[in-house]
Amino acid sequence: MPPASKADRKAAVDAAAWLFNVVTSVGIIIVNKALMATYGFSFATTLTGLHFATTTLMTGVLRWLGYIQASHLPLPELLKFVLFANFSIVGMNVSLMWNSVGFYQIAKLTMIPVSCLLEVVFDNIRYSRDTKLSILVVLLGVAVCTVSDVSVNFKGFVAAFIAVWSTSLQQYYVHFLQRKYSLTSFNLLGHTAPTQAVTLLLIGPFLDYWLTEKRIDGYQFHLPSVVFIILSCTIAVGTNLSQFICIGRFTAVSFQVLGHMKTILVLILGFLFFGKEGLNLQVVLGMIVAVVGMIWYGNASSKPGGKERRSHSLPRNNQQRHGGSSESSDADEKV
Repeated sequence: MPPASKADRKAAVDAAAWLFNVVTSVGIIIVNKALMATYGFSFATTLTGLHFATTTLMTGVLRWLGYIQASHLPLPELLKFVLFANFSIVGMNVSLMWNSVGFYQIAKLTMIPVSCLLEVVFDNIRYSRDTKLSILVVLLGVAVCTVSDVSVNFKGFVAAFIAVWSTSLQQYYVHFLQRKYSLTSFNLLGHTAPTQAVTLLLIGPFLDYWLTEKRIDGYQFHLPSVVFIILSCTIAVGTNLSQFICIGRFTAVSFQVLGHMKTILVLILGFLFFGKEGLNLQVVLGMIVAVVGMIWYGNASSKPGGKERRSHSLPRNNQQRHGGSSESSDADEKV
């Protein structure tokens, strides 16, 4: 197959993966917003546990049908991943409760530089000047259209700090585990979803009661709310899978940067379906700046030298002695 055809095929699969993630992520936000605002189901952590329980069921069925092959993930690695993932979920919920919406959004934006730091430290990734500038443009645009009131308190800062680092570590670990143990997205979900489901369903009701002062056993379930819960769990399977696919194919930083397109879409859909009170020139300009930054990032990071993994190489004079450019091309691996 000619190289151009391979590149076109990869680009098509990459675009499909991103579209899958965007559609499912935006869909679950809209469904959960309706579930919580319209039907009063405010038990976010327990709902996430139900999401992972549904994902566990899906991976179990696919394994039984033979679509998922047997694989191995060491228990210490599994426990570390689940620890990061659960702290991410709990940290985000607590951060949203203890912080203003503005500071919560700022904290979410800091995940990109934290993810960059993790890749630089653990993977020896090197970013070009254009790639760094494009990330700053994305951060600026999203901040302009989402950050309003900003107030900080100590316990809120601690919760945000834990949420940001645990989320960044969890997303980094998705890419790391798939690469190190040659796991597919389905394999990794099959290993991690059951443990996350059990732990979140155990701690979820208590944490939700602490956050909302409402008990889930006191919630009046009725047909519309049950339908929305089932719909949320169904979409969550796609959201979980598409996240693992995207981070596995790209990196956590790319997932974070381009993932802010979901933020823009949620804002637009919110204005369309829930009123246009917050729609103003500042928000529109912020959206435009963020989209320009995302396009710039995609272009800059895909160029040679835009984002490369440094590797230990021979001294320069040895490289020249053994063929110069062919040896030096092995020193940096494009990611």
